[in-house]
Amino acid sequence: MRRLLLSLLVGATVVAGSTLNAAPTAAANTNPQDGSQPYASYWFPNEILDWDPETDPDARFNRATVPLQKRASDPALKANPNARAGEGEVASLVSFAPTSDNPSQGSLDEDYYAFGHWQYIDTLVFWGGSSVEGLILAPNPTVIDAAHRNGVKVYGTVFFPPVAYGGKIDWVHDFVARSGSTYPVVDKLAEVAEYYGFEGWFINQETTGGDAALATELRNAMTHGRKQGLEFMWYDAMTESGAISWQNALTDANDAFLGGGRKPVADSMFLNFWWSNSQRLAESRDHAQSLRRSEYDLHAGIDTEANGYHTNVDWDALFPADESHVTSLGIYRPEWTWKSSSGPADFRERDSRYWVGANGDPSNTATSSPWKGLANYVAESTPVTQKPFVTSFNTGNGDAYHVLGERVHTGGWNNLSLQDVPPTYQWVVSSTGTKLTPSLDFTDAYEGGSTLRLNGTLDATNTVRLYQTQLKVAKDTKLSAVVKTPQAGATHLSAAVAFTDAPDTFIPLDLGSTSGTGWERRVLDLSGYAGKTIAQIGLRASAAEVVPSYDIKVGQLAVYDGKVDQVAPPTELTVLGSTDVSASEQTLRLAWTPSAKGTVHHYEVYRRNPDGSRTLLGATPNDAYFVPQLDRVGTETSVTIEVEAVSTEYGRSTAATTTVTWSGTAPSTTNPVLDRSANPPS
Repeated sequence: MRRLLLSLLVGATVVAGSTLNAAPTAAANTNPQDGSQPYASYWFPNEILDWDPETDPDARFNRATVPLQKRASDPALKANPNARAGEGEVASLVSFAPTSDNPSQGSLDEDYYAFGHWQYIDTLVFWGGSSVEGLILAPNPTVIDAAHRNGVKVYGTVFFPPVAYGGKIDWVHDFVARSGSTYPVVDKLAEVAEYYGFEGWFINQETTGGDAALATELRNAMTHGRKQGLEFMWYDAMTESGAISWQNALTDANDAFLGGGRKPVADSMFLNFWWSNSQRLAESRDHAQSLRRSEYDLHAGIDTEANGYHTNVDWDALFPADESHVTSLGIYRPEWTWKSSSGPADFRERDSRYWVGANGDPSNTATSSPWKGLANYVAESTPVTQKPFVTSFNTGNGDAYHVLGERVHTGGWNNLSLQDVPPTYQWVVSSTGTKLTPSLDFTDAYEGGSTLRLNGTLDATNTVRLYQTQLKVAKDTKLSAVVKTPQAGATHLSAAVAFTDAPDTFIPLDLGSTSGTGWERRVLDLSGYAGKTIAQIGLRASAAEVVPSYDIKVGQLAVYDGKVDQVAPPTELTVLGSTDVSASEQTLRLAWTPSAKGTVHHYEVYRRNPDGSRTLLGATPNDAYFVPQLDRVGTETSVTIEVEAVSTEYGRSTAATTTVTWSGTAPSTTNPVLDRSANPPS
């Protein structure tokens, strides 16, 4: 009988982009002068041997720039009393896009798996690969950047499919082929991970026809890779005999792939889904401990590709109440919340239920459903451990883009490289009366595509926990907040901070009144708390009288020292290539020399319009960017492209510029899409 994971993993390769009209691999684009779309990289084992970032014109666009952030988790601040910190970890295997045709730096489409619950996972596996397109899949930089900003490691995937689905045992032999004492394919895996900026690889070997010698070579190859700094997660399919036999546990048949304490092989192992009961997992835990490996190096797999939070899981076997976690958790295909949704709003609702629970409150996961949400078991972690900390509540997608509160692009977009650290607690509100409703509002924003909104009846003091932090306060530390109200007047809102000496006690810092209906910034001096460490940041709403229709938007929260840091402008802005889509539309590949001074959060790419206004073409933390759509305005013969740097404290540089000349005769009518995006917001 075919095992469950076999059928689902193979089916997943079809979803992940197994098509007869597959695009060529990234290395196949050998013309660096064109302006074609760069794609995330994928290869067969022998193909990757020829990969060289110096000759692959897409490679520069696939580099992540955000370093892996330090994370913390204070058990005293966990939202749910049942959740446990510092025990079982969570690995999430996600197919963000097809294996082929996966744009390197996002796209002009709001509908995307803009994951916003990083606080509950530790490792993100970029899932994909297929026998038609390629077996080795590197994550695109947007996912790496977002994961790293949240302190989450990222793995690419090496997938050897079953023979019935196109797998060839020769590919496995190619993978472990030696050259003297080295493994050339594994050396390339290390080169790819270092150049693109991620941590390791998930190895899924399901091709039959192997033997014990081949299994030994796979272990030796991983050991070789680990000496070069790679991390590996091994999937429970191939056994030490070389047979494909899912153990659903750590056993004598597969434990050599994990290795012992002094001789580790893989960093972790993903156990197949049929572990079925507490005894099976307990035996795996005990076996790991006998090898001097942590039981949390084992990830008990659950499959949610088909049914999401309707999946039947024996949670008590994995996370028993009032006891330590038995093993870590491995989640297969949580993006069901996106793929089963009717659109972005429905996705966000489903994703909240999946991770936080049916009540949309991680502190209250009570429900009649067996699926309580991951927040019921796993305590939140936070990457907010150093200054500056700035959030504009940008999810990394939207149907418009805003800069300093002004709409500079209209139309759908996604780019997780631009995603802010999501709130740690989504959403925890305490009140002696009616609770206000926090939400992410996509109709407006201060920076990016979304903002935080609080609304409802304000009839008692409301405290909204947002972020768990570890931020030391200096003599010049400030907290700033940008707010917007429907009419001028009292905000009835305070920023709220709690310090580590009393982490549950919030101190309100009044944000005063607004003078109009636009965005307004308040800068609060924290010097009186110098020497303390901020443990939580939130908001507090309170009014002397009932406010029946309370409504306020919070566009940005920031904690930083001194003045807002500026950054030097980029230089040598260059058009690497352009492609005429039509007489009125081009695509561009741009590159520039990074800012020589200051710490850059991202670069913003604009076109200057004939009326003097600017339209955002995109943004990236990288020093190269693909412009997917440059539209001609009227009869213009050329257009100025501008790139400016934005610091980690959101200080903006002057712009580097270059000129793009239109070829051919302009159309008689102005492109309506550009007209809309060039207009100021109403």
